[in-house]
Amino acid sequence: MNPFTRTLEGIGSTVLLLVKALSHLPSMPRQFGRFVDQCYLIGYTTLPIVAILSFFIGSVLALQAGYAAESLGPKQFIGLLVGLTMARELGPVMVAVLLAGRVGSAIAAELASMKVYQEIDALVTMNIPPERILVLPRLLAVLVMMPVLTIIADLVGWFGGAIVAKYTDFIAIEPASYFATMRQYMDFGDVLNGLIKAECFGFVVVLVCCNIGLNTRGGPREIGASVTKAVVTSLISILVLDYFVTKALS
Repeated sequence: MNPFTRTLEGIGSTVLLLVKALSHLPSMPRQFGRFVDQCYLIGYTTLPIVAILSFFIGSVLALQAGYAAESLGPKQFIGLLVGLTMARELGPVMVAVLLAGRVGSAIAAELASMKVYQEIDALVTMNIPPERILVLPRLLAVLVMMPVLTIIADLVGWFGGAIVAKYTDFIAIEPASYFATMRQYMDFGDVLNGLIKAECFGFVVVLVCCNIGLNTRGGPREIGASVTKAVVTSLISILVLDYFVTKALS
């Protein structure tokens, strides 16, 4: 099978999995416990690394903008640059990449293990659709948690940029001026743009990882291959989707 055919097959199986999972939406009230567990795994366990990386990304943005402002323009727009970049692009993309590496890999490994050791077949034999209990709660949980993680990433990144702007000698911008510029030139639409991106990225990452895990074939060795494939496919999907969502929202 050539790569083009494999790509089409992967897209088709992913869409089919989504349709099957959404067909079980009426069962969600009975699965509230699973939904909460997935919210915890997707949101709470990912939060520390999101906060750490956001802080340093915002700091580096402010530092690089300070270097550029020395020769290209006024320093007071550093706050605007950090604010817009974090809200519209780096915030949602970074959270999605961390989701793929931290959560997507775990999802693919768990489902691939269940498939290899015939636990998925046992569920089907008992007339329990795996899409209902293994896929749907994860999809809904990521829709709830991605905006929360993205907003926290934006806030922490802005805060990191403000600290660097204040305590770096050649920038020396007070936080009041830094945030005043951000408030003056940014609006809620900029943040909403990033939140929409984050929802799209997170949903696609979880769906792709679930599909690859459930379609694992072979022995235990294939579990590692499925995890690698899930993470790589998720990262490519994020970057490709980023272009089209950005173009649609512009």
